[in-house]
Amino acid sequence: MDLGHLEKVRGNRQTRKRVGRGPGSGNGKTSGKGHKGQKARAGGSIPAWFEGGQMPLQRRLPKFGFTNIFRKEYQVVNLDALQKIASGTEVTPLMLQQMRLVRKKNMPIKILGNGELTVKLTVKAHSFSQSAIDKIQKAGGITEVIQ
Repeated sequence: MDLGHLEKVRGNRQTRKRVGRGPGSGNGKTSGKGHKGQKARAGGSIPAWFEGGQMPLQRRLPKFGFTNIFRKEYQVVNLDALQKIASGTEVTPLMLQQMRLVRKKNMPIKILGNGELTVKLTVKAHSFSQSAIDKIQKAGGITEVIQ
């Protein structure tokens, strides 16, 4: 296969549509825009949310809720995911990332107490739930909060 034997992709337009070039082109006279009206005029694009002057949906619905600008987002890891790790291992954020238990390296990690833990681990994370701390210590492990 070489450049001389490439076939056109179906539906691919190599050149732009030449409008206003007579009736034989199929896009003459009104250039495919119909007769008059807002869409026929220059700059006559209508936003997708415009409802023809009717009160728009985002203004008809009531405002509600509250956004806390100081909220801290965590990547969560449950204890049942740590159960697979060998006993005596030090679990760090880098290790969790390599195991694909967390994805983002700049986002803090919180360990939650969902599931059971029977292996002794030293777990280093940015935050822990109280149930996770209890279960890790019950299994003989250590929890370390990192900044």
